[in-house]
Amino acid sequence: MYNFIKNTFPFFYLLCFLFGIFIFLADSPVSACSRVLSSNNGQAVLVGRNMDWPENIDSELWFLPRGIKRSGLTEGNAVVWAAKHSSIVTASTIKGQSFVSDGLNEMGLEANLLWLNESDYGRRDETKPGISVALWAQYVLDNYSTVAEVVQAIRAGEYQIVDINIPMFIPSVGTTEARASLHLALADKTGDSAIIEFLDGKPVIYHDRKYTIMTNSPTFDKQQENLKQYQGFGGNKPLPGTSEAVDRFVRASFYLKNLPQPQNLREAIAHILSVTRNASQPFIVSLDPEHPYTAATIWRTVGDLTNGYYYYESTISPYLVWADFAEFNPKEGSPAMKLDLSKNQDYCGNVSKFFQKADPTELKVPKFFN
Repeated sequence: MYNFIKNTFPFFYLLCFLFGIFIFLADSPVSACSRVLSSNNGQAVLVGRNMDWPENIDSELWFLPRGIKRSGLTEGNAVVWAAKHSSIVTASTIKGQSFVSDGLNEMGLEANLLWLNESDYGRRDETKPGISVALWAQYVLDNYSTVAEVVQAIRAGEYQIVDINIPMFIPSVGTTEARASLHLALADKTGDSAIIEFLDGKPVIYHDRKYTIMTNSPTFDKQQENLKQYQGFGGNKPLPGTSEAVDRFVRASFYLKNLPQPQNLREAIAHILSVTRNASQPFIVSLDPEHPYTAATIWRTVGDLTNGYYYYESTISPYLVWADFAEFNPKEGSPAMKLDLSKNQDYCGNVSKFFQKADPTELKVPKFFN
């Protein structure tokens, strides 16, 4: 019996450890972000977004002209396209490979990818052309002008989103992989809005300009139901204070609803940043050994869909920077341009002139995602 216990327990502990990691990754939002749409401020249609991540990842701003050719997958039946519209995007770099999670195109269409544990894109159907979820936001920006166009294409089933895994380092767990469970927020310069989630392999679409807030789990319908419990939205509960996704959803909804009317564009930008900063997650060590996951806000963006400005703020920099579409050449054949923000956090103000020519193939489907 002693030998059985001695030989079996190490394997048992290993199984427990691996099971713990599985539960941790299944139940924890690896990236916990927030999105806010302000379309009734009298100045501009603005979209603010926080990017929360469990480790510091390098980020870059890109200007991508029309005509860039892309493939949605590294192999198999892939969507192949050439960009109809130019875009300014934020690319995040993991293990030396970059992908786009946020951006604005020249037509005033904004796309934001945020984490949603419940996302399920379904079993791969090779009869349908596929797009890696790592390229979903860029595909939308390249090909569509309005929210309605994107919604129509998804309802028609023109392509299939393909699942991926992302390598990352998580404190108390180490280097591991997590399935990239993402949902998509869209807005255009008319103020139209949509939230797109894939559940059980099918798209669930919320399309209306009233859908101004998106965070993470639970699914969007449950977030809306939860909101009704709070003061100002039909309930009696006071404003919640944690950084959990449900609480960030409530707080962002409350503060957006109660913003004063801005006197100018500068104030409008400040107002939406005040909401996204309130929904940010601070840098903090894990206080719960049973839930070692933490994801601080590492950057935030604001898209000005009316005037063609794209703002970026790193949480380790005191400065807000922005790029202006008017200062780039959108024509096919003009160079892609990149500003590497990982090397110099001292940029301030309009940084359009600091972009350098770059190879757009850096934003292809990352190899580790297949």
